[in-house]
Amino acid sequence: MISVTQAIEALLGLVRPLETDLCDLQLAHGRVLASDAVATRNQPPFAASAMDGYAVLGSDIQPNATFNVIGEAAAGHGFSGTVTSGQAVRIFTGAPLPAGTDHVIIQEDITRSLDVITLNPDYDRQAYVRPLGTDFKIGNKMTAPRRLSARDIALLASFNIPRVHVFKQPTIALISTGDELVMPGDTPNPDQIIASNTFGLHAQIENWGGRARILPIAKDNIASIQTTLELAKTADLIVTIGGASVGDHDLVAKAAQDIGLEQTFYKVRMRPGKPLMGGMLGTVPMIGLPGNPVSAMVCAELFLYPLICKMMGLPSGPRRRQSAPLAHDIDANGNREHYMRAQLINGALNVFQRQDSALLSVLADADVLVVRDPDDPKRSKGEQLDYIPL
Repeated sequence: MISVTQAIEALLGLVRPLETDLCDLQLAHGRVLASDAVATRNQPPFAASAMDGYAVLGSDIQPNATFNVIGEAAAGHGFSGTVTSGQAVRIFTGAPLPAGTDHVIIQEDITRSLDVITLNPDYDRQAYVRPLGTDFKIGNKMTAPRRLSARDIALLASFNIPRVHVFKQPTIALISTGDELVMPGDTPNPDQIIASNTFGLHAQIENWGGRARILPIAKDNIASIQTTLELAKTADLIVTIGGASVGDHDLVAKAAQDIGLEQTFYKVRMRPGKPLMGGMLGTVPMIGLPGNPVSAMVCAELFLYPLICKMMGLPSGPRRRQSAPLAHDIDANGNREHYMRAQLINGALNVFQRQDSALLSVLADADVLVVRDPDDPKRSKGEQLDYIPL
């Protein structure tokens, strides 16, 4: 068996960043920027008013000063003339500052009579002007790689960029195996269960930016598994679920090897998820996940997520850990690295007592995985432990 770190390194060696696409901005949310995006304009493109008020020459301002109002400026409708000493232009938020002005008197600080305004004695001294380019200037960059958020999309639109270069989303084929499995909505026989793993993994992959493709359930025979594997060869990554152990009905490794799988490793020193397999099926990377539902989804968090990141051009490697104190005592760990389902409540780690790898209800309640080193001793309330957010 190899360690979790060794397994991650081995799997990352099987994949590379995918090609890039030119993507319309309205479709780019969640995609990964592949090349720097450069602003083509200044924002704001002119000195602009930050408040409703009156634009004047700042050197004219003094208590009880009077100004003649000669026009109006609004957003999208600037004042075309030039303002001279003793004059003012009624201005609204976002409007360009008229030529000859450098200060906005807020409307609360004046008294107006027809076209004459008088400045109050206790006026606000702030200029209320947004300088040209105060947000960004021509040539400013959004650097790649970067997973594009809604905030990023708004900024790119403001850059006046209608399309961006992004990494392609990896297509990941999901293959559940086992005679005991049926799809949700089907009526299982008394000795069958629902293929829950497939749908949990589908959600994880889509959330991480990949495109999951669910293939038909492969039965527990070599021919069925190989047929389904052949269907998956157009994907960027093949993920099998179940059948990777050493029982009489665990046939994935043999079926895949018969059609060209070059196995890189098998078995990882961890709980849950020991029967993990990695390799290349022709030119397509392949991961064999354990069949137990919790094992499959925990292994996806640890191993599949870094692969998707690398394929989309993002930094990849072991999941980033945080630390927090234990809310209660926990027993010593065994000889495998253990990823324990837990909740972070009021800054403390509450580790669930039940850690069986078949208990999806426990995983659904968890929001963190507490990481235990092999042979980690008994831990007491208040001790710090590492965890991975879910």
